[in-house]
Parts: sequence; structure tokens; C-alpha cells
Amino acid sequence: MTTAQRGTSVLARVEGRVGHLTLNRPSAINALDAPMLTAVGAALAAWEHDPAVSAVLLDGAGDRGLCAGADVRALRSAVLDGEAARALDFLRQEYQLNARIAEYPKPVLAIMDGITMGGGVGLSAHASLRVVTERSRVAMPETRIGFVPDVGGSHLLARAPGLTGVHLGVTAAVAGPGDAIYTGLADHFVPAESLPALTAAVLEDGDPAGAVRALAVAPPAGELVGHRAWIEECYDAPTVLAVVRRLAAHPHPAARQTAEVIRSLSPTAVEVALATLTRARGGTLREALQQELRSGTGLAARADFTEGIRAQLVDKDRRPRWDPPTLEQVDPAVVAAVLDTDVPPLFPAPEQPRTA
Repeated sequence: MTTAQRGTSVLARVEGRVGHLTLNRPSAINALDAPMLTAVGAALAAWEHDPAVSAVLLDGAGDRGLCAGADVRALRSAVLDGEAARALDFLRQEYQLNARIAEYPKPVLAIMDGITMGGGVGLSAHASLRVVTERSRVAMPETRIGFVPDVGGSHLLARAPGLTGVHLGVTAAVAGPGDAIYTGLADHFVPAESLPALTAAVLEDGDPAGAVRALAVAPPAGELVGHRAWIEECYDAPTVLAVVRRLAAHPHPAARQTAEVIRSLSPTAVEVALATLTRARGGTLREALQQELRSGTGLAARADFTEGIRAQLVDKDRRPRWDPPTLEQVDPAVVAAVLDTDVPPLFPAPEQPRTA
């Protein structure tokens, strides 16, 4: 981890030939607010065409993680205060930044050490080089708060082997370093004790790929490979209700346990999550982000969003009162309406060729 400094919530500086970005809210595990998004975007814009900058390094201050995600408590307050537009503006800014990182013309090395979840995945997992350590805990935990895997997470998870990404997205499960690499959320494993050497090498040589090659080792084994058989059998269904019924009837104990986990999550959100992940298959990142904005806008208008954040992060009683409370009571028409919520485009339409 990087040592924290007082002052700005994002440290942006050029060291040698490298633009170095450090998320600097360690007391909040570097949770993202709007000024942080603006600062990261401004630095990337400044470095994109700067010939003195050959690469970008992204890391986090403190000893707990790169980034715990967006500051969703602030988003909840905005919604409860009747300022939902402010929360949605944040999502738009965040998603546009995710696409910028994915499309950045220079190498971006993200150090996904420790907790890297939600918005933290959006900043790091779209980078061209993604490093995890034995401390990495990578997740898209949105269904726990009545929301949908976003920040381009649906695009990433839809491309994981088989249906393992669907499993992670619906259940909000946490992936260790082995599973993060297996599912395509990360590329390389570097032991935490080697991170100072990695950072020093990158800043000295300006060659992130070479530094990673020199220090990366084989990752620890993950769990998903061993669970893939029952995941494939159970998740190949059109609705989460059907998935849960298959899981509950499966002989593997992990499958039956997963059924219980899913039933504890927002019923509406998990159904929207499955449909959003399904729509992301075969599409582009920009298309997935646009769909996530539709799904997320629709879910943010529902009570489960503020209730889930209350239960998980405000009162922390872990006893959300979902509406409706069960999968059996979810109205398919509501899911369809959420998926097709009308929102402005995130990105300008491509220019059409001029005709004579």
C-alpha cells in the first residue's frame, strides 16, 4: 500500500516518465466521491497527450485496499433528500471515466491490493495491466444494496469463463487473487511484499509491463474452477428464481448454500442483475455501461436501494427489508421496466459518414 498524505483525496504527480495516481481517502478505504472522479479524469486528460508521460500507475493509500467502491452513503443521502439527479450525475461521471481508462492510449497499471470492490473495480479492472496480491479481495457487491453490477462490471463478468462471472455478479461474492485472475478481473499476481519493488521499478524505468514480468509469480489456486460444474448447471436459466430452485435442489453443498445467499439479497436487484449480465454478452464496454445506467437509474428509484445501503453501511444491522421480500413476488414487468429505464446517452453517437 501507499503511505497516505494529508490534503487532497487524489494525489496526482509525474514521477520520471510515469503519471502516478494515488487514491487518498484511507480512512474510507479510498471510497470514491465526485471530486475524486474529477481529479482522476483531469490527470488522465493532462497526461494523455503529454510526451513526457509514457504510462500511468494507479494505487491506493493506506493498508486496507485500493478502493472500497463509490461513497454510496452519499448517494443514498442525495436520493433521500430529493436530489436523485445528483446521484445519477455521479454515476454518469463514473461510467464515463471507466470507459476512458479502458480506452486510454498509454499503459495503465492498477495495483489491486487489498479491498477492490464496486467503483474500485471500475477504476482498476479496465486498466491494461492489473495486479493482485494475496491480500486482494475483488468483488461487485451491488446486489447487497439493491443495485446492479455496474462501472463496466457487467461487461467484465459476462466474459468470464462459462457462467462464473454471472455467479459473482448475482451473488456479490468476493474473489481472491486466484479467482480474480481466472475470471478476467486481473492479470498478474505479485506478492504484497514485492509491491514497493514493483512501484520503484515502474517509476524508474517507465515500463510497467517489464516490471510486472520481473516480479509476478504463479497465483494461489482459486475456488471457482472446482465449483464450475454446478455453476454451469444451475445458472443456465432465464430468471434468478429458476436459478435458485436449481441451486437448492443440487447435491453439491456449495450450490445449496449459494441458494440461501441469493435469497438474502434484494430480489428485484438480483433479477435485474442477471438480465443486465445477459445483455452484456457479446456487446461492447460502452454498450454495457449504457445498459448499467438504465438498470441503475431504475433501481435507484426503488426503495431497495436506500434500504440496502441503510442495512449494510448506515445502521449495519444486516437486516434489509426488501420490497418485495421474495423472488416469487418479483413482478417481471417491473424488471423489464427497470432494464429499459429512459436515460440520456453516456457517449455521443458515432459520426455518420457524409454522403455526396
